[in-house]
Amino acid sequence: MNGTSEGPAPAADLDGSAVTESDIATPFRTEPPSHRAAFAAAPLAMAVVDRQGTVVDANPAFGELLGAVPEELTGTPAADLVDLASDARTWHSYREVLRGRQAKLRCKRRLKHPDGHSMWAQITVTPMAADPQGSPGVLLSVADITARRELQARLRHLQMHDPVTRLPNRTLFFERLTAALEPESYEQGGTGRIGLCYLDLDGFQAVNDTLGHRVGDRLLAAVAERLTRCADEAGQGRATAPLVARLGGDEFALLVEDSTGTEQLADLAESLLKAIQAPFDLSGHRMSVSASIGVVERRAAGTSATGLMQAADTTLYWAKADGRDRWTLFDPERNAHRVTRQALASTLRPAIERGEFKLEYQPLVGMEDGRLRGVEALVRWNHPQFGLLTPNRFIALAEEDGSIVPLGRWILATACRQARQWQLDHPDEPPIFVSVNVAVRQVWDSDLVADVARTLSETGLAPHLLQLELTESAVMGSAGRPLQALQALSDMGVGIAIDDFGTGYSNLAYLSRLPVSVLKLDGSFVRGFQYEGEGVAPNPADEVVVEAMIQLAHRLGLTVTAECVETSAQASRLRRIGCDTGQGWLYSRPVSPDRISGLMGAQV
Repeated sequence: MNGTSEGPAPAADLDGSAVTESDIATPFRTEPPSHRAAFAAAPLAMAVVDRQGTVVDANPAFGELLGAVPEELTGTPAADLVDLASDARTWHSYREVLRGRQAKLRCKRRLKHPDGHSMWAQITVTPMAADPQGSPGVLLSVADITARRELQARLRHLQMHDPVTRLPNRTLFFERLTAALEPESYEQGGTGRIGLCYLDLDGFQAVNDTLGHRVGDRLLAAVAERLTRCADEAGQGRATAPLVARLGGDEFALLVEDSTGTEQLADLAESLLKAIQAPFDLSGHRMSVSASIGVVERRAAGTSATGLMQAADTTLYWAKADGRDRWTLFDPERNAHRVTRQALASTLRPAIERGEFKLEYQPLVGMEDGRLRGVEALVRWNHPQFGLLTPNRFIALAEEDGSIVPLGRWILATACRQARQWQLDHPDEPPIFVSVNVAVRQVWDSDLVADVARTLSETGLAPHLLQLELTESAVMGSAGRPLQALQALSDMGVGIAIDDFGTGYSNLAYLSRLPVSVLKLDGSFVRGFQYEGEGVAPNPADEVVVEAMIQLAHRLGLTVTAECVETSAQASRLRRIGCDTGQGWLYSRPVSPDRISGLMGAQV
């Protein structure tokens, strides 16, 4: 060692607990005789081992533990007696203690008695002071900890299992799931895939509410038995059966390690549904329940426990939303749409403040002369991540969270300002009106009348050059505040139009009691006017229906705009039956304000 001495290293405690000074035994001396008597009478199994690792003395307790006479153990390698050479780490630490380089070794071993029974032992090895002849050794002690281990195992089982169903609980489930997703679990063989059935009982809360929690618990236990039976059947012929766990409430999960694909998971989900659909007889109550199941199956590589559970939770939600009593397979495209929807919803309000919205305008053309009469303002979201988005991607979200109110105010002000600007830029041309869509929530959650009045005043636009469009379902049956608002706007001189007419109530008689001035026929009627092919005449019934609607609207003093006009044949037929205005790609797609300027005064 180059003439240098080497002090003892810190103690090695291989069962994971900290080592303190009290853990290190007082150096054992074989003299005086009182020490020898204590050694022999001690209930703790002990042996004196020399620096070569050989037993030089053992007490009766040590011999009894190993099923031998103490004298028979003298001269035997201690490591062989208590299995210290079975792993490299323990063997290295043991040799370091023998050499005086380490203060202590403590480890646990499962030892087998010669009579056949096994036990758990805690083994401690500590250095001894030199005897009078100068030959120091180590003291090896063995404590039987079998009862303690069994108690720990029972406590762990209670901690890791649900008391109602006796199934593994959420903690144990995630422990198994995390272990299954470790690379060493799937890289050493198997399919390298993992599957999960995430199950929720439909209407379980009603059982608790009507029959009580005791019956509810019995139902959960009965469901657990059926799920376990299905898992056992699915595991026949395989290395392991799916793990069944109760995650809480009425939620269960079945984890399939080394799954063979979606077909295996689909078969399992089908069997689970059928098993639960069979009636339950509990405490004199016969009841039937169903379940919804979210199914996820994918490669284990690159999958996290959190990601897998999020996918399963999302898919379970789809199964519930699609009608319950069914299983649904995770769909990446559907999930991407959901994620996109959430991302849009969370950034809607800030986007209004950042000015990410813009308006395009689609011409409304007179059917008789082809001249521009007005435009419909259509909002677009120039999203920094998803690009240019049309209203169908975000208007419903804006209505849900209330951001339609500030967005609607911005659209109204921008459209009116633009209409006034066209009027100023083209003083010799008849002014065109601008039509703005209004959501029902704008009527309920804001003072729409005041907003319109203020906007017209600020922009200088005449009220008759503004038209507000509401859907048929929003207008029909209106009473109270909505009807009062519509009446006030009409009295102000603002036009009111019903959008997508013909798709909802179609209660024409009710229109006589509403302050409506324009009907916009839904595009589905206009599309029926198309020729299906060369030499094939269109269905005359379509024309009869539309003509009747137009005539009745005219008798009520309303004008009619046809949406989705795409061909000259459609335009000719609409013109012949008296339609007032047309809107569609035949005339123009939605365009920027400067393109509208080029259409003013010309035939579109």
